[in-house]
Order: sequence, then C-alpha cells, then structure tokens
Amino acid sequence: MSKYSPTLEWEPAMKLTVFGATGGVGREVVRQALDAGHEVTAVVRDPARLGVPAHGRLHVAVVRDLTDEEALVPVLTGRTAVISALGAASNKQARLAPVTGPSVRAIVSAMDRAGVRRLAAVSAAPVGPDVETDGVIARKVFLPVLRWALRDLYADLEVMEAAIRASGTQWTVVRPPRLLDKPRTGNYRRVIGANVPDARTISRADVADALLASLTDPATAGHAVGVAA
Repeated sequence: MSKYSPTLEWEPAMKLTVFGATGGVGREVVRQALDAGHEVTAVVRDPARLGVPAHGRLHVAVVRDLTDEEALVPVLTGRTAVISALGAASNKQARLAPVTGPSVRAIVSAMDRAGVRRLAAVSAAPVGPDVETDGVIARKVFLPVLRWALRDLYADLEVMEAAIRASGTQWTVVRPPRLLDKPRTGNYRRVIGANVPDARTISRADVADALLASLTDPATAGHAVGVAA
C-alpha cells in the first residue's frame, strides 16, 4: 500500500452516466469528470439540486424512480462507463425506504441491456472486512458499535455490492471511511481487495477522484478498493 496519486488527464474522453449526482460525492464526480474533458450525463430527481454550472458536455437527465429499468436504458445507451454515488442520507432513510441496493440492481440490469460494461460504485469501509493490524479497540469496540448504529444503511450497501458482484459488469467498488467536505488532494492511500489500515477519513472530492481513476485502471476491475487519507 502507498499513497495513490492518479491523473485525470485521460485520452480519449469518455461518455459517463453518473447516478447520485446531487450528493456530495456525485457532485464532485460530475465536476472532476467535466474538468478532465469527459461528457457527463447526470441522473437526478431534482435538477435544481445538482449545483454544477451549465456546461456544453453536461447533460441532465431526470429519472424519478431509479428502480424503473425502462427509464434507465435511455440514459445508459451509448455510454462508456457508469458511476454510482448513490447512498442513503441516514440510517433511518435506509430503514424506511432502502434505495441504493434496489436502484443499483436495476442499473446493472439496464447496463446489460444497453451494452455498457464498466461500473464504479461507492460503498463504505465498514461493509468490508476488518484490517487485522488495526487496534483491538477499533476492531472490537468502535467498528461493532458503528455497524450496529448504521446497520440499515450498511445492509442497503451490502445488497448493492451483492447485485454488482452478480452482474456481468466490469465493476469496482470503492470503500471509504468517514467522508469530509474538503478539497481534492489526489494524494490518498489505496488498497485493492481490502480496507486501508488505520483508516479514519477521506474527502468526498478524493473519493470522486478514486471512482473516476478506477474506470481506466484494469487492476481494480472485479475488486473492492479501500481508500483513505
């Protein structure tokens, strides 16, 4: 494991569909993808919440029900790759109306119909296995309490990950710890196939960076990737 410093200057430009585009990570994905020269279709329920200035390579698609596969196929057709930044805002929301798992299940099915193979999705570090080198307090106290307090949110993400693994996509799942509203550094720790040791936080902007970078990194295909500052 080492500090990871990806570059977003890719050629050729990609055509991306971004789900969860009005959230903290999704909005950063849209901004960074546009800055890198990509064409972006941002899938939203409410365009007013996107918060990204109009751009010649930005298309906004309103889809009210992300479990409606028929509505998803048109926003995926002709795209290079898909990024899901979907996630419940709270444990209560995930308990009352889980969205991430059911939505991603419909998304991967619609991707198959549209002929789109590459997918990157954000999950969460507690969904992955413990890091044995982390302290006893972290593994035996902090993480069990966190997993219990946010059990419905993580259960929703587990459904999402299971749907992705069962799909025919070339997938990458990015698992960050606690998210912060800080600028992108492009300099963070990354572990393919495991969580980052002693992980505490990472900025939403760096998670967006990791999602975008994974799309052109064959080493991440078919793996969960831990990221942390």
